[in-house]
Amino acid sequence: MRLDKFLKVSRIIKRRTVAKEFADKGRIQVNNQLAKSSTAVKVGDTIKLLFGNKTLEVKVLDLKETTKKDEAKDLYEIISETFEAGYEKLE
Repeated sequence: MRLDKFLKVSRIIKRRTVAKEFADKGRIQVNNQLAKSSTAVKVGDTIKLLFGNKTLEVKVLDLKETTKKDEAKDLYEIISETFEAGYEKLE
């Protein structure tokens, strides 16, 4: 499955076009390799996303073409979520 589609289906990034732009700007790594939106994602891969003040690292647990909102979190496991100094997580 393409990286941009996985990010959309898993709802890590809500829109596929945004996921594509995000990847093409060099802000995503798959298995510690810089990834483009067309990079193939497999079960067991780790994906690291570099948001402005946040780094999110997830492990791919399952691949599905479509999923319901409640089931989207079953597609991945959060390995780490870090925030730069000076920023706090808002809940």
